[in-house]
Amino acid sequence: MRRPTARAYAASTAALAALLMPGPAAHAAGPDRATAAATVIEKVPYAMDSSNQAAWWTPAATYKGRGQYTYFAFNEPGATAATHRPAIARRDPDGVWSRLPLLAANGQQAEFPDDNGHNQPSAARDGSGRLHVFTSMHANPWRYFRTEAPGGAVTDHAAELPDQGEAITYPVVTTAPNGDLYLAARVGAGSDQRPGKLYRWDNAASRWSVVATFAGALNRSVYPDDLTVDAAGRVHLLYEWAKAPATAFRHQLSYLRYDPATGAFADSAGAAVTTPVTPATSDVIQELTTGEEWSIDNAYPGPAVQSAKLTLDGSTPKVAYRYRSADSNGNFRVYYAYPSGSSWLRQTVYADGQTTAALGITWDETDAGRVYYVTASGTDRVFAATRPGATWTSQSAAPGVSADRLAVRRDSDGNDVLYLPDTAHNTLHYGLRGSSS
Repeated sequence: MRRPTARAYAASTAALAALLMPGPAAHAAGPDRATAAATVIEKVPYAMDSSNQAAWWTPAATYKGRGQYTYFAFNEPGATAATHRPAIARRDPDGVWSRLPLLAANGQQAEFPDDNGHNQPSAARDGSGRLHVFTSMHANPWRYFRTEAPGGAVTDHAAELPDQGEAITYPVVTTAPNGDLYLAARVGAGSDQRPGKLYRWDNAASRWSVVATFAGALNRSVYPDDLTVDAAGRVHLLYEWAKAPATAFRHQLSYLRYDPATGAFADSAGAAVTTPVTPATSDVIQELTTGEEWSIDNAYPGPAVQSAKLTLDGSTPKVAYRYRSADSNGNFRVYYAYPSGSSWLRQTVYADGQTTAALGITWDETDAGRVYYVTASGTDRVFAATRPGATWTSQSAAPGVSADRLAVRRDSDGNDVLYLPDTAHNTLHYGLRGSSS
């Protein structure tokens, strides 16, 4: 197979050193468009459908074998402009790409209607090397595909999930250190409430089960944002609340932790909580501010949360999120939050203009954190913010690539793998930003 040519960008030694230097944060700084931050950018050699865009999804996975493998779940063009066909693009350690279509029960590539912000894929690789993809569900029964063994075809396994016949939306999935998977999704399509549920794939038994309904309340809908698992196997969840049945603008970004060893849920301070949590009992990261209202009006102009992502510093959650406040001139600013005692501390990462509903955040022992965000306009739109000194400083993470969406996954070598859709040109790009070590 012919290897696609990579477009590489190398930051200067001084710029890279400054970029990776940890330090305290004080206030936001605007993007430095002159300095390239990504070390490698290359185009994925398969056509991408313009519907391949979301904020909540987890479409990228990595695996360390003889080298680093990357898996990008994405929407390919369908038979008509209003449809898409999900697939996986796999990049092996030699840089060679291969394509794995998601196959329906009839053996043909699955095809679904477009529904921007909903019908996009999330993917993970389990400890046995099987790939799992959840895709194209907006209050639909399970659309779930996986391989039977490493390298096998990606086929329909929807019948293996619990809660058959339920309406599923916003599936986010991650791999635990022991090879199990955890999945969070909104379940149900009721007009009065739509709760969030947590599921587990037992890798040894090859079986899915329900862990719990982790959040739910009358007249409220849950919007899962992200989840990850720490070295001790505890699951960290990030989610938003909205007025039921649904809305583009949410509130009270919240955090929750689950310990499989005890079956107990806790907040960021370690205090036990009873599930399903409600807005009143959630560990809220972003409280309501002046003028904020619960509304189902998709033209609502007031304060609201829209998109958030989660990483861990050991077992401590670190969060990036977008929030529109009463004094932000209608812009969704980018914030960084972390727990301190029984509360959350927040810093402004970027406040110089409008952003798109797309975020990423990564962490390691030597890096004080990287927050990735997308501006609403510009030639370079994907930026990585770090703290080289007293302020958050932003640099282009994809120079010359007009990507307008984003997902990020840190690989086991400490590199940030960037998933970069450009919906205006129907292209998907792979980025690799080097380790700070």
